[in-house]
Amino acid sequence: MYKNILVPVAYDHDHSDLQPLEVVRLLADAGARVTLLHVMDEVPNYAISYMPEDFRIKAREAIYRDLEARASAIPGCEARVIDGTPGSTILDFAGEHGVDLIVIASHRPGMRDYFLGSTAARVVRHADCAVHVLR
Repeated sequence: MYKNILVPVAYDHDHSDLQPLEVVRLLADAGARVTLLHVMDEVPNYAISYMPEDFRIKAREAIYRDLEARASAIPGCEARVIDGTPGSTILDFAGEHGVDLIVIASHRPGMRDYFLGSTAARVVRHADCAVHVLR
């Protein structure tokens, strides 16, 4: 069983899925630390001028509120929203916080994924801990 579990949550895909939380309940030791993490991808400079000035602030607050609501259902769970590139930021976070399991959902690959690879695939290839992928 695991003591420090990271659950990346992507809001650009279906975020209503509670399957990762069910997996966490099955795999977590009593008293395990669980982190629900959303990585806010960097917005290209050319796109920023088309967004309302407070768009990212309001989006971050809404995402955090939703993560907090989910986290409240699991003892020892916290919510985090950080900026960065999802794949590398998830890996960095896991390494810096001593994560021993990452539970990550994978979506059906699109054309972009065939050229660049999905976040889940990158995490699986490069993680220094166990990774449980949900399809």
